[in-house]
Amino acid sequence: MLNPWAPCDDFHLSHVMAADAVVDVGCGTGTLLHRARREGHTGRLLGIDPDVPSLCRARTRADVEWVEGRAVDLARRREFDLALMGGNAFQEFVSDQELRRSLGAIRAALREGGRFVFGTRNPVARAWERWVPENAAEVVDHQGRALRVEHRVESVAEGVVTLTETVAAGDGAPLRVDRGALRFTPARELDRFLAGAGFEVAERYGDWERGPFTGAEGEIVTVARAV
Repeated sequence: MLNPWAPCDDFHLSHVMAADAVVDVGCGTGTLLHRARREGHTGRLLGIDPDVPSLCRARTRADVEWVEGRAVDLARRREFDLALMGGNAFQEFVSDQELRRSLGAIRAALREGGRFVFGTRNPVARAWERWVPENAAEVVDHQGRALRVEHRVESVAEGVVTLTETVAAGDGAPLRVDRGALRFTPARELDRFLAGAGFEVAERYGDWERGPFTGAEGEIVTVARAV
């Protein structure tokens, strides 16, 4: 698959298994929630994502709720103990307005004391400088096809990186080209947004293995508490 199981998934799964009611914001093909059910989670699981093809694959399990939409479409109130965003999906909240509205919707879906777990790349590590065709990744998709995934950065401006991702077949023929933007938010700025939405930082790590965060690590992994 294009996004194989990774340390970030182990981190999220540990939180999912400890919570009764969970919403996965940007659930994609539902891999995490599928795994939680297989490992014995008996509570409520809901996945929300705007990508219809991904949701079609997620819906192979009927014991999870699947909703088409984005974080701002979470019309739930105080229904969940845990909200999470896998990988670095949090970076897709590019504008201040989108970030505030999304955090507000996630906070509204959580009960008091509920947790919001997510990661975002630390801008000081300048990960985008390594997103060049020479560093393309060789992956295998869910159909067993060998694919090549490469990135090209178009611009870097005010913390927002605009780039294209090309997925190509083994012979080099492009299969899909996606253009998008990712926001790189420093920890202090991130914490201001969280506080404004009604969260406080409960835990902060520099990697998905729970290493300490000193400010120089490549990741900002956050467990925020709804207050």
